[in-house]
Amino acid sequence: MTGTKEDTLPPISWVQMYRLRLKRRRLLWRSFRSRHQLSCLVDRTQNIRPNDSLAFTTLRNEVTRLPWFLHHYRALGVDHFLVVDNGSDDGSVAYLNDQPDVSLWQTQDSYRASRYGLDWLTWLQMRYGHDHWCLMVDADELLIYPDHEARPLRDLTHWLDGQGHAAFGALMLDLYPKGPLGTDSYDPQTDPTRVVGWFDAGPYRTTRQCPLGNLWVQGGARERMFFADAPRQSPTLNKIPLIRWSRRYAYVNSCHSALPRHLNAAYAGPNDVSPSGVLLHTKFLPEVVEKSQIEKQRRQHFHDPDQFANYYDKISQRPVMWTSDSKPYTGWRDLQREGLMGTINWESHSSD
Repeated sequence: MTGTKEDTLPPISWVQMYRLRLKRRRLLWRSFRSRHQLSCLVDRTQNIRPNDSLAFTTLRNEVTRLPWFLHHYRALGVDHFLVVDNGSDDGSVAYLNDQPDVSLWQTQDSYRASRYGLDWLTWLQMRYGHDHWCLMVDADELLIYPDHEARPLRDLTHWLDGQGHAAFGALMLDLYPKGPLGTDSYDPQTDPTRVVGWFDAGPYRTTRQCPLGNLWVQGGARERMFFADAPRQSPTLNKIPLIRWSRRYAYVNSCHSALPRHLNAAYAGPNDVSPSGVLLHTKFLPEVVEKSQIEKQRRQHFHDPDQFANYYDKISQRPVMWTSDSKPYTGWRDLQREGLMGTINWESHSSD
């Protein structure tokens, strides 16, 4: 399996290729060493079967999101969840302990120093994810794709295998409420898109970076609201959340980019008709105001936390993100119509 559209990546020299190979080995080595930071709280990995789809996530204090997060991915067809808890004190650990399809590890070590949890999750992927289709998602991200209500994850991965694709890319799309942030209520047992039900259809801009060949997508609602004066600091919105994993693979920056570099060809960005999904980003549920105040003090996100203090401050002011140009989210067809999600020809099963 050689990945998708590798010929679309910018060419690089053999020196650059060698350096990327060394980088990948360094990332794998530091992930291997990070295993000592993890304490296993409940291990159900003996239940993982060949061809099972696995989901990997690291989280802290997400008990209000977990019921729908697990519901969504179980309905999609995830067979087992491998979770690293980074010091939750809100009941997340007890909740996850009771879930029959969850294996749980915990650490009190620095999220930031672990490459924002990547070291821990890469170790778990090395150990349990080899030759499985693996999702890497945050607790506030819900992956959808064309026909996902009728076509479970197994159909998608079967189709990807048939096309010779090693990965599946997605746009991370910020959803937000119509009123001021932090003023609505949310029932954890319900679909969060009922509360955060609006999105920006654009503008989004994309560039392909070298030498990794990874896409860089920026724009959308968070840039409009919080980074209008410094757009290059706005969040990266492209991800490769689904990969048929190999113990030789490594994510480089969240799941925005990966090595080997051919994996980065999996996603071509908004307004491309190639197969892709969308990660519905539910960050702006009512709890975002309190969480932003906490995360500003914890300083565990962003390479330079001081540079983003103003971002947290603006969220704490409970702004209204909705405008007359905002689009209502009612389902995946809305996103495909706006050019934010590609198409999948489900009738095509074999490689060209």
